[in-house]
Amino acid sequence: MSVVEDRLAELGLELPVPPTPIANFVPWRLHGGLVWLAGQVNEWNGTVPFVGKVGREFDLAQGQQAARLCALNLLACLKLACGGDLQRVRGCVNVGGFVNCAPAFEFVPAVVNGASDLFVALWGEAGRHARTAVGVASLPRRAAVEVNAVFAVDALG
Repeated sequence: MSVVEDRLAELGLELPVPPTPIANFVPWRLHGGLVWLAGQVNEWNGTVPFVGKVGREFDLAQGQQAARLCALNLLACLKLACGGDLQRVRGCVNVGGFVNCAPAFEFVPAVVNGASDLFVALWGEAGRHARTAVGVASLPRRAAVEVNAVFAVDALG
């Protein structure tokens, strides 16, 4: 178990089974010391617990929980990309968050903090990242949140 996984356990969290892509893409791609992670919705081991719009069916705190689920899915895929060793991760470079929300919902960045806060909790300053947070009309599987990310890693192989 890695230091990151120990920290997850301290937070009362565990990694889910990495989701299987539902379309023509791969869950991650390694290029030049960066792992580009495809967007992950708020799925937990095959089930999407937050279906609907933040600001209508879900409040801000629930939206943040959904974003944290997205982050856990990203970490499960990142672990695969790192050959099972999250110790190879040097930090988070970029996060993109998409929130399925009511048109007047103005707290989209705060929702995406559910993912960002987890990365900072796991890596400290190295977990801080550039970020985009966007409200959208719909997401795959009618999920409330989707998040993608880019991580810097030690050379693999």
